[in-house]
Amino acid sequence: MNPITVYTRLLEAWNDRNAQAFAALFAEGGVAIGFDGSEMRGRAAMIAELTRIFESHQTATYVAIVREVRDLSSAAVVRALAGMVPRGKKELNPATNALQSVVLAAKPGGGFEIVLFQNTPAALHENAALREQYAAELTAVIKSGQRVRVPDAAGAVGTTA
Repeated sequence: MNPITVYTRLLEAWNDRNAQAFAALFAEGGVAIGFDGSEMRGRAAMIAELTRIFESHQTATYVAIVREVRDLSSAAVVRALAGMVPRGKKELNPATNALQSVVLAAKPGGGFEIVLFQNTPAALHENAALREQYAAELTAVIKSGQRVRVPDAAGAVGTTA
């Protein structure tokens, strides 16, 4: 799988509330840093914690716009703007918008696996205009019926994953 496919499947696993599928995308010692700063280290910890979360919370679903993909030869970095739609709703909750960074390593047999996923709140306390811009961009993705918008070959945001 290429880095964008891995990132897209990560969000799909969360949206499907599938702890096993989420963890399977990570290297054995991979780390996921959540919106609240919590850390999950390793697949077993991810499965345990996400199973607990999914059983006890009605988690929102992700929508995202990939901003950048950097190919680093045997590694890659995906950066994205992400937002969340509360379960049972159709509109974005701008308070949960985040900037996501994913570091992926090439697997020996081909494809990539995640070594680090970081989900940073996009609170932008001093920049209301950018907060509104982010919300508008993510709302446009939702209205288009997409979940993840990825850059086209020219690097512009355009196609769906």
